[in-house]
Amino acid sequence: MITEGIPPSLAGERIDRVVAMLCGCTRAEAHDAVASGLVSIDGRVTQKQSVKVTAGQVVTVSGDPARPPSLPQPDPGVDVPVVFADDTIIVVDKPAGLVVHPGAGNADATLVNGLLARFDDLAGVGEEHRPGIVHRLDKGTSGLMVVARTPGAYHDLVAQLSSHSVQRHYRALVWGRLDTQRGTIDAPIGRSRRDPLRMTISADGRPSRTHYEVLETFAEPATATLVECRLETGRTHQIRVHLRSIGHPVVGDDMYGGVRSQIRMERPFLHAAHLRFSHPVTGDEVSFDSPMPADLLAVLAQLS
Repeated sequence: MITEGIPPSLAGERIDRVVAMLCGCTRAEAHDAVASGLVSIDGRVTQKQSVKVTAGQVVTVSGDPARPPSLPQPDPGVDVPVVFADDTIIVVDKPAGLVVHPGAGNADATLVNGLLARFDDLAGVGEEHRPGIVHRLDKGTSGLMVVARTPGAYHDLVAQLSSHSVQRHYRALVWGRLDTQRGTIDAPIGRSRRDPLRMTISADGRPSRTHYEVLETFAEPATATLVECRLETGRTHQIRVHLRSIGHPVVGDDMYGGVRSQIRMERPFLHAAHLRFSHPVTGDEVSFDSPMPADLLAVLAQLS
């Protein structure tokens, strides 16, 4: 069950659109949920999808309106750059623009579909709708990910991530000049009440820590700073939200205030450059590095 108050930003929206945003389901699924009597406004069931909500009303959705998706299928047409693979793990260098696993709005042509075409033993490892996936990168973020190939490796890697022993270093270009050469952003992150698709700093959010270090500062055509970020936790949009919270959004990030005319980009300047963890079987420490992609290098070449 989901219960949410309607913020001013959603006032006047149709109830089926609100349900789709709150539940992460399609409009068709939200339409059916309303018609089936699963949705109430201020405690009263409504079955009319065109009803418009007002600020302050409380919407309750009983059950999950999302239909169980079909299991992901192998797709050899999805190119997945694999930098390492053995019998238990796969390390990939995800290109920007590739969605990690199927979900609302992305039923196929994801990284998982491509991996299944090369490694059919992934099916059944971890969660069935995103087999092998232990951590994710946003669609617009490029760089390194580790994928589990066996149930044992899956549970071991999840435990390493939970204990914060996996080292994940990112390169990001942010707007402005940071006040300190290095620092830590320690601020809880939760889902925005104004827009369920966005994350925000929230007192009741999940603990989140990002460490950063300045690598280079630029003055032209605008003041910008290249930073290295190290994740201690791994919340959705963590680096993007944290950097925006200190007044330095990621260049090119259209969701968190990073789009400006001086530096034009088609995606956020964010790259997972380094990954280090203990191998699930041998226990040896393994590390991988990914060079900066051509599109990000091209942006840096324009700065001085």
